[in-house]
Formats: sequence, structure tokens, C-alpha cells
Amino acid sequence: MYRDNHSRRNWTQLFAAMGSPQVIMIPYPMQGHVIPLLALSHSMVAHGFKITFINSESNHDRVVAGLSQKDGDGAEGIQMVSFPDGLAPGEARNDLRKVTEGFLRVMPRCLEELINQMNTSGGDRVACVIADPNMGWALEVAQKIGIRSAAFWPASAAVLAMFLSIPKMIQDGIIDANGMPERIETFQLSPGMPSVNTSQLPWNSLGDPESQKGDFFKIIVGLNQAMQPAETIICNTFYDLESPACTLFPNILPIGPLLTGQQFGKEVGHFWQVDATCMSWLDEQPANSVIYVAFGSFAAFNQHQFQELALGLELSGHSFLWVVRPDLTVGIDDAWLDGFRDRVKGQGKLVGWSPQQQVLAHPSIACFISHCGWNSTLEGVKNGVPFLCWPFYVDQFLDQTYICDVWKTGLSTDPDDKGFVPREQIKEKVDQIFGNEEMKARALMWKDIAKRCTQEGGSSYKNFKSFVDSMKE
Repeated sequence: MYRDNHSRRNWTQLFAAMGSPQVIMIPYPMQGHVIPLLALSHSMVAHGFKITFINSESNHDRVVAGLSQKDGDGAEGIQMVSFPDGLAPGEARNDLRKVTEGFLRVMPRCLEELINQMNTSGGDRVACVIADPNMGWALEVAQKIGIRSAAFWPASAAVLAMFLSIPKMIQDGIIDANGMPERIETFQLSPGMPSVNTSQLPWNSLGDPESQKGDFFKIIVGLNQAMQPAETIICNTFYDLESPACTLFPNILPIGPLLTGQQFGKEVGHFWQVDATCMSWLDEQPANSVIYVAFGSFAAFNQHQFQELALGLELSGHSFLWVVRPDLTVGIDDAWLDGFRDRVKGQGKLVGWSPQQQVLAHPSIACFISHCGWNSTLEGVKNGVPFLCWPFYVDQFLDQTYICDVWKTGLSTDPDDKGFVPREQIKEKVDQIFGNEEMKARALMWKDIAKRCTQEGGSSYKNFKSFVDSMKE
């Protein structure tokens, strides 16, 4: 039912040789969920753990291929395993309801089988299961077998606090029982937390067909129940960055930022092959001169907005590094794109995928045009880079509010009455960021705070050490 990237090897011999203590990691099968949990895996390996990392079959080969670029057949101390996702080949994996139902059909049985085999292999038994709350069935399996477990939350503590506050939001008349706003208004869960407009609630900001919104809200409501078996909810954030949310729900344990890029040379679970040529290109650029443009693994543009963004970057006159995934846009004319590449040859570089953490740490980067996914947000914060925010869905609007209104380290894009961000605005906003020394100073302040939190004696360092020590007991 499951396989690893050494499919010819005997499972009993494999696990007997792995050593102790053993931890099973189970991310939700999306890029933004795999990356931070793999970063956590690297950190736990450094503290003496052996990791079995489970991906869905549809993602397993992509992740292992990325690891194999540097590490041969995987990452040291991390065994990559795949489970079927319960869906047929070619079946759509962007339908939340179908994906969730598919997981529940097959994965709990696979996990039980894997744990039983590991526990009878002659090596050390599985000490803990760490799972994304969206894979809450894994926490239930751990509880059933009598294994300790922890939930790992890959987004902001503020989003988790909002999800946990759903019953109170219904009680206070902010939303109805289906997650729809009772009225359009702005509210805060507690002082100091980002303000949220009810028109941009995470569960109603999917960018997907309307029919999926209700399914998504039901899944989120189920998270509260799914996390109950977990001893701890660890979160990829740090206390100083989100102290109001951490105070509101003190059972959230902030241990971030968990950035594998802090240890250059460690792979982070990319689904696409990284184009590392951009690093030598960045080496040729002056300090604080380059716009870095990347929209994660899922966001997409229509042809008109893609062209406006391209022309806005060209119009800015600044050097830029732009990550253009093969599926970033649909229907773009190849001749148009080739012409654009030729025109900006001395100004910009386009790549299919980048080593983002290394890019943002590079001294040439001055500005990050981002979709504001939490991984990207933390990576920008940790490296002191100001943002131009361009959110698409779910938690990204709240992350934008953090950046622009709470931390004040970026500006937002403002779509026109047709829903497009025109090229002239892109140039104008970038110019404002380049000329704003106070914003840069605040970004560097947060960089210093993040560094202190993860160093010995810092809040995240102490929280993480407490967590790993407890898992060894």
C-alpha cells in the first residue's frame, strides 16, 4: 500500500537499521505544507531523531527528485515514503471534498500498517506522529495505537486563532453557521491582531468555484475536532511576531521561523526543479537593487494581468528576478513572451522555479512582490525584505494585513474597477518601496528579532528544545 524511494529494500531491515527515536511526519499534500514540515524534519534530525516523511504518491516522486539533486537518494536521517491518496489516476486533485474523502478511504489503514511494521522491525518503536491538522485522521490513528502525537500548523498563528474562534464568531453574529458573513464589517479577534474584513474570510477566499466554499468551511470546522488528540500544536511562527494570537490561544507553541535555508545545502521539498543559475546572476547585481517576484506554487494569472505585471516590471527600470512557473498563466503567446525576454535581457531574469530562501537572503534583493503565503511571508521577514503584496486566497489577505498594517514592512496592490493591477501602479508602488528608508529599517528590525528568537536562549529556540526533549521522554 505504501512505498519508499528504496522500493527494493526490505522494510524490516530498513527500519531496524534506522536507529532512534523515530518520528512520522505527515504533511497536507501541497507545496506550502510540505516545505515547512520538511524543514521541521531537518531540525529534528539535528536533535537526534530519525524521520519517516509521508507524501501522497502524486507528490512523492516530485519531492524525492528535488532531494536527489544534492543528496543522492534522499536527505540524511529522513526516509521518504508514499501513500496512495484514494483518487484515480487523472482525477482532479483540486476538489477539496474529493481529496479529503480519498484520504480517509485509504490513508488511515496505510498508516496503521506502516507503524505496526516499524514497531515490529526490531528497531526502536515510533515515538511520535506529527501531522498537519488537515490530516487529522493521522492524529486519531496515533491515539488509537497509543502513540504520542503533535499537530503542526504551517500557517500563521492568527489564522489558526481565527479557525479556533469560529464558534465564538457565530455566537457574536459575525458569521452564520455556514461561515458566511452576517454583514460586511471589519473586526479583530483581540487587540493587536490583524483586522479582518468579513468579505475576505479565509474560508470564503478560495479563488475556486463557489461550490467548494461550503466544503472548505466544513473542513475547517472539523480541524478543531481533528486536533484534539494532539498533545501540542506547534506553529511555524515566533512569539514576538504574533504575540496577540499566541496570547489568545496559549496552547499554540511558536517554534519558527523553520527555514531550511538557514542551513544552505539542505533541500526543502520543492515540487519543481530549481534553476540555480539565478544565484550567479544575483551575484552580479548591486546591493539592494533587485525586485524578486514569486507567487508560490498555486496562484495563477490570466493573460492580461500577466502581461501587465511583465510590463510593469519593465517600466520600473529596476532589475528583477521573476519566477514564472509553467502554469503561472494560461494562453500566453510564446512570441510575446520571447519578445519580452529579449527586451529585458539586461534588466531581468526569468526562471521556472528558484531556491527562494537563498534568493531572499541575497544582499542584492531590495523588494519582494509576493502572494503573501505564510512560508514566503516568513522568509521575507527573516531576511529583512520589504514586500509588495499581491494576495490571491485563503490566509494571504490576512498575511497582507500583517505586512502592511501591523508590521508596516510593505505596501498592497490595489486592483482597478475591472479587477486588474495596471503596469503604472506596479512601477509606482515599487518606486515607493525603494525610496522608503523607514520601511526598510522596520524590515531589518524584524530580521534581527527573528534571528534572536531562533538563537540559543531565544523564545523559539527554548520552545523547540522543550518540545523535542518531551518527545524523547
